[in-house]
Amino acid sequence: METKDIILKLRTKSGLSQDELAEKVYVTRQAVSRWESGETVPNTETLKLLSKFFDISINTLLGSPRKLICQCCGMPLDDSSISKEIDGTFNEEYCKWCYTDGKYVYTNLEELTDFLVGHMSNDKWPPEQARAFFEAQLPKLNYWRQTKK
Repeated sequence: METKDIILKLRTKSGLSQDELAEKVYVTRQAVSRWESGETVPNTETLKLLSKFFDISINTLLGSPRKLICQCCGMPLDDSSISKEIDGTFNEEYCKWCYTDGKYVYTNLEELTDFLVGHMSNDKWPPEQARAFFEAQLPKLNYWRQTKK
């Protein structure tokens, strides 16, 4: 789905006119009209306001052009699993289990690896195989690369 269709759907689902949505995100009705016709897309600051107002990620507003994964544990992200900042804005870098209330849950790679192995291994993916996978993959994620510095 394209940004224009997403904004139109969200606006109409919320029962808002273009004027009412414009007022909520501090733009003109004409700006909303141009978004919904596909003439333009909202700027970065307005995308942030729309994201917070409709409680969906900017990635979703833009039609999910990026496949997001948690930069701590590697889990695929969607709007139901993306973390939020204390002010309610989405943090598209992390899942809500690795980053919550403005704080990182895991500060130790071994602790996270142990947790994932304990919850992800099974008959078809034995613990030693899961551990080898996570030990190879997790250090490549941004969070763990940054904590090494």
